[in-house]
Amino acid sequence: MTSTPHPLNVLFLCTHNSARSILAEAILNHIGHGRFQAYSAGSSPREHQQPNPLGLQVLASAGISTAGLRSKNWDEFADPNAPHMDLVITVCNNAAGEVCPYWPGQPATAHWGYADPSAGDGSDAQKLEAFRQTLHALRRRLELLISLPAAKLEKTLLQSTARELAQG
Repeated sequence: MTSTPHPLNVLFLCTHNSARSILAEAILNHIGHGRFQAYSAGSSPREHQQPNPLGLQVLASAGISTAGLRSKNWDEFADPNAPHMDLVITVCNNAAGEVCPYWPGQPATAHWGYADPSAGDGSDAQKLEAFRQTLHALRRRLELLISLPAAKLEKTLLQSTARELAQG
């Protein structure tokens, strides 16, 4: 972490902000021990978009709070009054290829691609298993992030560090 006492703010982006980015937000807030504050947003959430119920079910089954989770547009975080982000991570390939808003403070960026667990024509049981697998994959990578020494989280190294984690 930096020498300031505030947590490292991390924004997870996906197209609809209903599955992967919601999972990442909840997991990091759960395991971040106050050193991290996670948020999530989408480039184009559908009207009245809500977090995917299977994602919420998997989080609850893992003992991770779902309180306050909601789908939101990434424009909320480009506003000058929004929390300042230290790191912005895209978690789906569609959002990674889109032109992002200007993020105040020029945060570090990285892409951690995950398949959409809600996609496809599988049964609810198959989709639930896909959500479980996505949750575990995200958690493994986020555990690596939170275990990094403070020096690796300094602004000058944060982008290369976050991008290195994408290789794991």
